[in-house]
Amino acid sequence: MRFHRRLLSAAALLPLVLVIGATEPEQPASAGVSEDGGVGVGVAAPGTASQAAQTDAGTSGTATASQGAQTDAGISGSAAVSAAAVLGGESPDGGLAALAAEPGMVPPVPVPSREKAPPIATVKPLPRSADLMGRATLEGGKLVVKEKGGKKKQLTIDPVLQASLTQILRNYETPYGAAVVLEPSTGRVLALAEHSAARPELRGLPVRAVFPAASIFKVITGGALLEAGVTPDTEECFHGGKRRISEKHLQDSERDSSCYSLALAMGKSANVIFAKLTNKHLTVDSLRRMAARFRFNREIEFPVPTDVSLAAIPEETFSLANTGAGFGDVYLSPLHGALVAAVAANEGRWVDPILFEPEGPAPLLPVEGEPVLTPEVAKDLTALLEETVTSGTARAVFRERGFRVDDAVGKTGSLADREPFRDYSWFVGFAPKDKPRVAVAAIIVNDPKWRIRGTWLGREALRLGLERMPAPVEMTAPASAAGKH
Repeated sequence: MRFHRRLLSAAALLPLVLVIGATEPEQPASAGVSEDGGVGVGVAAPGTASQAAQTDAGTSGTATASQGAQTDAGISGSAAVSAAAVLGGESPDGGLAALAAEPGMVPPVPVPSREKAPPIATVKPLPRSADLMGRATLEGGKLVVKEKGGKKKQLTIDPVLQASLTQILRNYETPYGAAVVLEPSTGRVLALAEHSAARPELRGLPVRAVFPAASIFKVITGGALLEAGVTPDTEECFHGGKRRISEKHLQDSERDSSCYSLALAMGKSANVIFAKLTNKHLTVDSLRRMAARFRFNREIEFPVPTDVSLAAIPEETFSLANTGAGFGDVYLSPLHGALVAAVAANEGRWVDPILFEPEGPAPLLPVEGEPVLTPEVAKDLTALLEETVTSGTARAVFRERGFRVDDAVGKTGSLADREPFRDYSWFVGFAPKDKPRVAVAAIIVNDPKWRIRGTWLGREALRLGLERMPAPVEMTAPASAAGKH
């Protein structure tokens, strides 16, 4: 790790090409069985992704596509409704039209199969006109873009943070990788780092919803369960289900010899617990509505065109339980992942992302945002996410000597395609827990041999982001001034 520290200390001296990032021969695509084995512990030397982890449980059904693929396909609204009806198990006259009228309740386009047509296999680079990061130049220590007519606008991006994260991705030769850092209270985006050693020409990964959400979707399920009356301390007992979930695992059994609280189940990313709790406490409507409130199946306004994160929430009981456990047909962009974490950081409020600094001397202040969760539910959700770092799947990474991040919370996610092999690993989270200054999302897609995974990158995004966003200095009056006016 000594090399890594030297690498980061020189970040501010990097040329702008590293800040903006470009990336390196396209690999063929297919898909396999999904899994979530928890954290991918980052290592400095190459490691090997566990083949056994590929078969960790769940169903593999259909998956979602990016908005870029949606646009290319030219799908009509009626076709989208028909496809959503199939995915949701509803008949065309079963009230789907009314559902489609509510934002986010129905995927806006058909959701293709991840096994047969994984979106990452066909993702296209952003056009240069839309690639603001690629067009940005460094002026006076700030990144600016020139608009039509010659007017320049300053980006919210922190050039040093952007360079540091981009250099990490390049140094570790990630096949596909992206990291997003933002200020949750204002929505200011501080970093949109990316790199693809597999496809050097690929640009725009932070805004592409071509990555299976995997167990990051447990954040949405957790919110729905808390809203349904389940508490962080509520225990559920189980047996098996570590490698594969079957319908028998949804039922209580005399064989249920282990018990986890909801908080511990989130921390350890216990698939069978989330499947059972989804089956017992949630309906297809409640999970769809929670996903819609978190902006799945809805556009996210952002200066860089951002894919819609598609989520197909099925009606069939077993499929619904698997979706609640993170094995559903759900995709997520890294920008959206950071915004999901920011909801809990903002006491349950959604704050739109901002990429341009305001004009004039007035600073960008915290905004009210749109309610997604009550403050009470958001507080409990934060307690669930804290378990991931303190005793769950991210514990080892966040306890690495010299790289600790105090009071961080978050969620890991992992899933693997079989042929060709792709190991997707996620981390979303924020820090500090009580007065959040940064929220992050990190995704890495690895080959069988790998160097870092998403949790390690997410921790670095938090650590470096906090360095660039120091805590405000609290001014206190000296004791001699007490009582004076």
